[in-house]
Amino acid sequence: ALPLSYYEDYKIRRYGFHGTSHSFVSKKAAEIVGKDYADLKTIVCHLGNGASISAVMNGKCVDTSMGLTPLEGLIMGTRSGDLDPAIVEFIANKENKTASEVLNILNKKSGVFALSGEFSSDFRDLESAYKNGDKNAQLAVDAFAYRVAKYVGAYTAAMNGVDVIAFTAGIGENSPFVREKVLSYLGYLGIEYDPAANAQRGDVVKISTDSSKVAVYAIATNEELAIARETYALCK
Repeated sequence: ALPLSYYEDYKIRRYGFHGTSHSFVSKKAAEIVGKDYADLKTIVCHLGNGASISAVMNGKCVDTSMGLTPLEGLIMGTRSGDLDPAIVEFIANKENKTASEVLNILNKKSGVFALSGEFSSDFRDLESAYKNGDKNAQLAVDAFAYRVAKYVGAYTAAMNGVDVIAFTAGIGENSPFVREKVLSYLGYLGIEYDPAANAQRGDVVKISTDSSKVAVYAIATNEELAIARETYALCK
């Protein structure tokens, strides 16, 4: 937390990103499970080269992993995600760099790209290398999945439970491998999933079993449609 004056003077606050995707997918999840959007507790995992997670309760987003900028939160393709803010000054002093130069590294040369030994930020490449025994690729994917699961756990606590977990965006929709890595941490929530179902592709894929205490889906996002709907609502 920062001094309140920074918000009052400069409007520094948690804004979050991928809002249209989180809105579309959380509403779609309510439609799929046949429950009122206002009564549902949903965690949306928007996992792409840029990635964020949201907690949606009572029809409102109550928390999200990105902050003032898209740098905070999950480990991403080339973004570092959460880290100790003092690292910026530490690196700047050690390498005689400006704060802007260090931030450029955190935005463009970090994340799974860095953890993989600068091999790739593309999870298709990382999955292949992971399965071929590449230790750096394994570190990158495992760290990514761990951070996602960590946020899911935190948001479940924040909402005092979760009804639906929805994976979306490029990785969330198309990587059964990454989804399985994330779900391997979440058995304590009573989640049961079907590996065969997880391997399927489609706009809506139910991953959890009927006996699972939490419904888990892969849902294709449609940010353009979400924007069109919001625009239409404003013009009515």
